Amino acid sequence: MEKINLGIVASEFNYDITYAMVELAKEHAKFLDANIGVVLKVPGVFDMPLAVKKLLERDDIDCVVTLGAVIEGQTEHDEVVAQHASRKIADLSLEYGKPVALGIAGPGMSRLEAHQRVEYAKRAVEAAVKMCKVLRKTESKSDKDDDPDIDPNVGRFLEMG
Repeated sequence: MEKINLGIVASEFNYDITYAMVELAKEHAKFLDANIGVVLKVPGVFDMPLAVKKLLERDDIDCVVTLGAVIEGQTEHDEVVAQHASRKIADLSLEYGKPVALGIAGPGMSRLEAHQRVEYAKRAVEAAVKMCKVLRKTESKSDKDDDPDIDPNVGRFLEMG
């Protein structure tokens, strides 16, 4: 199976947190045998949709991972930022037919809680890679169940309990 090429869009706001997220995302992408084609740093989470759109337009990018931390302030600004950014990011994924994983921690959390949620980066990379595999499987014209390069468990729910 061809390697998955992903792009990362990371917020510079709260960079002490997002730097750790970017590094963890790079490490996990390598573990999953995925390539990171580009890392774009934008001023804040609210600025992400335009950068995501530019990456989705590229033929060499299969999926995008967004990384950021929206920390609670004195107003409801954090909720507005997170809600609007996540909505537009989801819309772009549908518009371009490529996965965009949400690795944005928040809103409504303290700086300490944000540091504890750095692992959202790993989850976002995992989700983006899995979605690419699911989409490739659905687009494959070969016999999907017998293709040795496609994990038969990708896209299936396993019953627990």
